This record gives sequence, structure tokens and C-alpha cells, in this order.
Amino acid sequence: MKFDDVVNFTRQLATMISAGLSLTDSLSILKMQVSGPFQTKIEGILRSVEGGSTFADALAEHPDVFSKVYVALVRAGESAGVLDTILTRLADNLEKQREFRAKTKGALIYPVIVMIGMAIVGVVMMVFVLPKLTAMYKDFNADLPMVTKILMGISDFISKTWYLAIMGVFGLMYLLRWWRNTEIGALKYDQLMLRLPIFGKIKEMVTVAEFARTLSLLVGAGVPLVDGLKIVQGVVGNQVYARALQRVATDVEKGNVLAVSLAREEAFPILVSQMVSAGEQTGKLDEILERLAMYFETESEHAIKNLSTAMEPVIMILLGLGVGFMIVAIIVPIYNLSNVF
Repeated sequence: MKFDDVVNFTRQLATMISAGLSLTDSLSILKMQVSGPFQTKIEGILRSVEGGSTFADALAEHPDVFSKVYVALVRAGESAGVLDTILTRLADNLEKQREFRAKTKGALIYPVIVMIGMAIVGVVMMVFVLPKLTAMYKDFNADLPMVTKILMGISDFISKTWYLAIMGVFGLMYLLRWWRNTEIGALKYDQLMLRLPIFGKIKEMVTVAEFARTLSLLVGAGVPLVDGLKIVQGVVGNQVYARALQRVATDVEKGNVLAVSLAREEAFPILVSQMVSAGEQTGKLDEILERLAMYFETESEHAIKNLSTAMEPVIMILLGLGVGFMIVAIIVPIYNLSNVF
């Protein structure tokens, strides 16, 4: 199921309900506007609502499409009689997420394409070009420089064991995925990602922004703070932060202040606890969390853009070194052979 489908569904449903249409009529109209698996999902939701289920319970039957946060917000909106308002805020949030993802992909797409291109050229040279040159050099008993011998050795190894290399890569990917799905593996992986230079800081900013925006939505919708923290804990997507939020939720449940509990966790920047403290004192916690989310999203966007800009010359240098290595390894022996004749 595409993320865009959920975004468009939420926006259109919010618009229809705000215009005075009933929930069942709105779902019936939306069902006719989509196709494929998502249409089947809407049909199931409509049947559940017509059968007497609340909209939130109907959505909860499809956890692969609608997150716990989504369901909790809808439940709060139904209870307070402000479903249209909640859906509008939810649609705004989902659209911001979509925009952020698009900017992130846009900033990284050029370096990724260049690196993939480099890898393809390297494989083609190693598998198809160098073996033919190697045979020619052997026929002429050419005296080869060390660089050429190294490259020929690598090419020979890849040509003879390419299937083993592919099996090894896929096997390693499977094992890594399996390990990441274990509790300890997920924690260790997330800890490693957060410790990486540059990338770790970006990951931290993105995760904190997601935490702040999601909790802002929940608190603003009237969800109790402890319940909101527990929901965010389940959807934050990082075991380091999930465990930190679990401890924070336990502290708050015991009567401690949210800002103090957050300040005890190293995973959260000091700015978070300071801003949350101001929000608690002024009674505008949801607004402060929203501002925090905007701040960290902006910072992460700048960091990703700067990283992409910095990677371009590095990639060009690596590309130049790779091409130079290939030229020395291939052209020098040919030049030596031409001198002999």
C-alpha cells in the first residue's frame, strides 16, 4: 500500500466530513475513486462502520495501512466529536511527512545514481573487458606492472566465483535482516547508526522531529500524555528512542514532569527538554512540540542537503582515482607491447 494513498484518503475524507457528508457516504465515494488493494481496504472499513463499529476500530483492523498513531487520533476525534478537525490535522501532518521524504530522496538521488553507475562500470570492466586483455597479455608474455597484476587477480577471482559472490551478498543481507528483526539486533543496529559521524546526527534529528510531531498531534487531540508517549514509543522506528520513551512514560506515570524525564535521557538533545519545560509551564505543550518538530525537520533537511553537496566532490575524486587506476592497469601494458613491436 502506497503512503500517498493514505495521504490522499485522509485529506479527501477530512474535506468531505467538513462539508457535512456522513462518514459512510464519504467512505462510499472514496471507495469508487480508488482501485486495487486500497479499494478493498476501504470496502472493509465501510462494512465494519455500517455493521456498528467505530471508525477507529474499523481502521485498527488494517494495521498494515493505518498506524497506531492514526487510529489513536481518530479515536480521540470521534470521542470529542471533532473528527473533521482531527482528520484535517492528520492530513496536514502526513503531507509534511511526504514533503520531507521527497526532499530527502531528492538530495541523495544524485550521489546514489553516480555510485551505482561506478559499480556497474567496474563490474563490466572486471567481468568482460579485463579477461580478454589478460589472455592477450599472456599470449605475448608481457611484463606487467604490479597494478595490472592486482587488477587481473581481482578480475579472475570475480569471473570464476561471481555466483558465489552473489550468493554471499544475498546470504549476508538475509542474515543482517534476520538479526535486525531480533530485539538485541535491532537495538545494536540502531545504536551503531546513531554513532556514525554525520549520518548519526541526521538520524537523531529525523527521529526527534518524528517524536515531537507525533506527540504534538496526540496531545493536541486530547490523548493523555502517558498514552501518547506509549503510542509514540511503538511507532518511533528506533529501539534506542523506543526504550528511552518507555522509561520517560514510566516516569511521567509516576507523577514526574515530562521535561525532567526527557532531560535524563541522553538520546534527546537538551533543547527538547528545555522547550518542553516551557510548553508545560505555559500550557501549550502541543504547540511547543510542533515548533520543535519544525525546527528539527528544517535542521535535518539542511544537514542532508549539505551532506549531498559535500559528497559530490568526494565522489568525483573517487571516480577519478578509479578511472586512473584502470588506465594505468590497462593502458601501460598495451603501451609497453607497442614499444616492443
